[in-house]
Amino acid sequence: MRYIEWAVLFIISGLGIALANFVGFQVGFMESLPGVAVLLVIAFLGLVASKLIPLKLPIVAYVSIIGLLAACPASPIREFVIESANKINFTAPLTMVGAYAGMSISDQIKTFVKQGWKMILIGVFVMTGTFLGSAIVSQVVLSLTNVI
Repeated sequence: MRYIEWAVLFIISGLGIALANFVGFQVGFMESLPGVAVLLVIAFLGLVASKLIPLKLPIVAYVSIIGLLAACPASPIREFVIESANKINFTAPLTMVGAYAGMSISDQIKTFVKQGWKMILIGVFVMTGTFLGSAIVSQVVLSLTNVI
């Protein structure tokens, strides 16, 4: 995919994140734009780094490293990055990720249905087990640390 196409997708995603942040968490659209811009620049730099650096790491690894470097104490832009990103609620970008995931698997529904009812049952058990396991671990850790 060309960088211009990625840039257009990043802009659309950024607007979606800002809109989700506004609708879901009542953070002003203009107030959240610097945070969205910071996140998108880090993501775009991760994309470029994955194409230029010969190591075969996933784009997520490059984005994470660049984000950590931008927010580390030695970074001159640390305060701006952290202050801007703090205005974006964590679940606002997840709204866009969920939408993209739904669109990406929508053409595979027929393949999933061909797997039969057993696959659906296994999926329900896996999701339920994951949720219950996470809830149990959270309960134990929060109880041990006297948070609850």
